[in-house]
Amino acid sequence: MTETALVTGAAGGIGLEFCKLLGQRGYNLVMVDLNEEGLNTAMSTLSQELNVDIKTFTQDLSTESAAKSIVDFLNSNSIDIDLLFNNAGFGNFGYFAESNWGKDRAMLQVHMVTTTHLTKLLIPGMIARGKGYILNNASVAAFVPGPLMSTYHASKSYILNFTQALANEMKGTGIKATVLCPGMTKTNFAKANGNDDPNIKFNIMDSDYVAEYAFNALMKGKVVAVPGFWNQLSAFLPRLLSRNTVANMVGNIQRKNHAKRADEKATKAL
Repeated sequence: MTETALVTGAAGGIGLEFCKLLGQRGYNLVMVDLNEEGLNTAMSTLSQELNVDIKTFTQDLSTESAAKSIVDFLNSNSIDIDLLFNNAGFGNFGYFAESNWGKDRAMLQVHMVTTTHLTKLLIPGMIARGKGYILNNASVAAFVPGPLMSTYHASKSYILNFTQALANEMKGTGIKATVLCPGMTKTNFAKANGNDDPNIKFNIMDSDYVAEYAFNALMKGKVVAVPGFWNQLSAFLPRLLSRNTVANMVGNIQRKNHAKRADEKATKAL
């Protein structure tokens, strides 16, 4: 029987590449995203390349009812989900005291509440069938405190800890849970959070590589998947240095990015 995967944030970046990879392996797809136009374009492109059933669902994941709306859609179409990729997310760059609360709240809802709720609603069916895969997209940021991206780093730490605990609870059930912790990746993420020209550029990965790395890790039952040597080193640093030292290191990098962005804005205003 053909398995079905649900991917959030599926209109582009890692989500779209993951859908392509799954489709090539015979998975039917349910693609979820807020960007309806991008979602339709992605579906049209994949439909020409893949011989699988593809359904799309446009949903703002920052709303309280997002997870239930998605599951209602699945139930109305008699779709069981065998693989869930909670991929959708975005950042908010800047000092917390000055950041927009509406954007912070929406981000926390997407990363933590909707991710958890959607998993909560879909995992009983996986357990009943004795097999299932859950992949949650965190970030290498999950391992360190992040001045100027404090809420982003904190929310990703939640995803990391939640998935590790879930994987432990699911032992013996046939369910595999993996948390993906990529570093900078070629997606629209950086542009969307206002930091599309960071000072550190040598470690930016292609989204198709990250998607394949994530899939292989999930299939192998690896709980924490960190693609790339430099990202793995970043994740390991807190074990070697104090958290205060790490916070200072991250903060110094982010302040340089913030100053650079401020200078660019001032130049454009002239």
